[in-house]
Amino acid sequence: MRFPPDYRERVYAGWIGKSAGVRFGAPVENWTYQEIRETLGELKTYLPLPAGKIFKPDDDTAFPMVIVKTILDFGPEVAASHFGETMLNYLSDQRGTLWWGGYGISTEHTAYLNLASGIPAPLSGSAELNGLSLAEQIGGQIFSDIWGLVVPNDVHGAARYGALAASISHDGNGILGGMFVAALASAAFSFKNPRQLVLDALAVIPSDSQYARVVHAMLDFHSNQVGTWHDAYHFLAREYGYDKYSGVVPIIPNAGVIVLALLYGDGDFSRTLRIGNMCGWDTDCNVGNLGAIMGVAVGLEGIGQEWRDPQQDELVLASVIGSANYTDLSSCSDTIADCGELVAGQKNSRSPYRYHFGHPGSTQGFRIGSDAAKTIQLLTVSADDGRQTFGGHTGLCAVIKKLGKKSQASFFVKTHCRIDELSANYYGATFSPKLYPGQTITASVFLPEGSADSFLVSLYYRDAHQGRRTQQMGVALIPGESTLLSWKLERLENALISEVGIVVHNIGNGLENGSVLLEHLHWEGGPDFYNDFSRERPEGGGISGWTAYRGYWRLEGGRAVGSGYEAGEQYTGSPQWRDYRLGGMLVPNLGSFHGIMARVQGTRRSYVFALTEGQSATLYKKEEGRLVAMGTAAFAWELGKPYTLSLSVQGSALVAGIGGEELIRVEDTEKPYSQGQVGLTYGGGCRTTFVWVDVQPL
Repeated sequence: MRFPPDYRERVYAGWIGKSAGVRFGAPVENWTYQEIRETLGELKTYLPLPAGKIFKPDDDTAFPMVIVKTILDFGPEVAASHFGETMLNYLSDQRGTLWWGGYGISTEHTAYLNLASGIPAPLSGSAELNGLSLAEQIGGQIFSDIWGLVVPNDVHGAARYGALAASISHDGNGILGGMFVAALASAAFSFKNPRQLVLDALAVIPSDSQYARVVHAMLDFHSNQVGTWHDAYHFLAREYGYDKYSGVVPIIPNAGVIVLALLYGDGDFSRTLRIGNMCGWDTDCNVGNLGAIMGVAVGLEGIGQEWRDPQQDELVLASVIGSANYTDLSSCSDTIADCGELVAGQKNSRSPYRYHFGHPGSTQGFRIGSDAAKTIQLLTVSADDGRQTFGGHTGLCAVIKKLGKKSQASFFVKTHCRIDELSANYYGATFSPKLYPGQTITASVFLPEGSADSFLVSLYYRDAHQGRRTQQMGVALIPGESTLLSWKLERLENALISEVGIVVHNIGNGLENGSVLLEHLHWEGGPDFYNDFSRERPEGGGISGWTAYRGYWRLEGGRAVGSGYEAGEQYTGSPQWRDYRLGGMLVPNLGSFHGIMARVQGTRRSYVFALTEGQSATLYKKEEGRLVAMGTAAFAWELGKPYTLSLSVQGSALVAGIGGEELIRVEDTEKPYSQGQVGLTYGGGCRTTFVWVDVQPL
């Protein structure tokens, strides 16, 4: 492997391209070539979203950001079983992230149910079990470009990961597609021309395979120069069209589209995406693959602003980790690059800040406040972009066109998203806040030399439940210097922090054409809040601010209620929370299992403290989805009565109690969970009312 010196930037370009291709292709997914031409004409850029809406979650971007966590959780040396465990751990049960089209219809749905029932990977995705028609659907390749981003300049290394990941749900040509697309993205780091790129990727799959035959057919058609890309499409449709294959979305025709678009796109990002989209069939998948490959190949400078600006650097995912579901392209690419550096044995070079603006042109989802719509313009400043005004400082620049005396303007990033803000949500995203009361926000703001000395800046946050903006006292900026802001948020009740940002104040005379530079924004630390659900609302089939793994969750009389024929769980908070005390009042209404959860790391790893059968309370460690008892205490509880449970986690020590009385104290000495979210749970055939939760730092 030749590890590129500009690796992180190229990964960012690839992920921008992936997201752009998915958004470009999604509105015409499953349309034919003829339907697109007759209905919409020649598509050159995105179709418009409804006014003010954020582009919906899509499986083509949501699942790669799940499956890549396998490397972070298990290390570079992984097997198919590790990928299967990741799928189970980060997906809600048959909701969110993927197309849940039914067992035997949707390949991923089928594989998930196989895995959940105990059938191991790769048998879970095998043709032997599921039949060849299901195993050779398109999912084998649509998620696999991410492995080329993780393993640059090593087609066989990328293909190995592509094959392992695809094998949990696919087989045959489905796995070959994963290998081929991973290899294309890997080879794109040393892009010379499209034909050579395709030939390099072909080296990872058997030359006598059906998949290789369609690739060679497109190469031969192109080299014979018998016509335009339209002619190439008609050849592909005639020889390898959907009518030749079974299943909902066969992989072979769509593989042909990818090769066709690469060849006739002739190394141009926009042309390649447009050809791929106009060919029809599974457009968001194909154009997403093409965007990732070509984004890496041409880099940021080869991607026009018409593809970047409408995205606003935002991305919506749909995993069970609700606080990660509203995110940005830069953060996603940082996670992918973390995996790549780990696999390559490179030192991790990620910025320590959540919002660092280190990638050229990355605004990381920042927006201009309503009080500054005509006052501020946001742009990213890099150390090498020639703007000497900033003296080599990098960050997000707020260019202030005009700011009157004693006036202010703001810019911010969203820390929570409502479902009704999305353009659609058939992939079932739900959201928890990214920022919580009790955490400490820090920011660095630079004021260029020669600026007016009348600037004050403040951090602020907005509580969506209260409909109120709170800001700290202003701090004076000194021209030519960076100023560090720090603010530990107070403990709050029934809050939902929906945005955090910077307020710029002018305390002098009116000024024009000034600027301030946000160098970074970050927050960390433990939570400190109380929530009695009185301000939550039904959302996404559950409760706002929480993400459910399984079960029927709703609000009744201002309380959270969970019930179902299977055990149910719902979570909120950050996967990075470490030491804290979780308290919760609950009423066991029916059944014999009612509890709270700490250090939740997905659906398969957590600590659980619950009222249990036999007049007892039990502390469990959940390992690979199985509850393992760590301690049990006698406790006479009754249905219909309220109980206050508590679970403290500090280092490897766990303390559980009820009503202020300590019942169980244990030390988890074998692979303890060091961090995670909080959660609520009930057992199968149970109904539990949760009155309030209280989380405090330790």
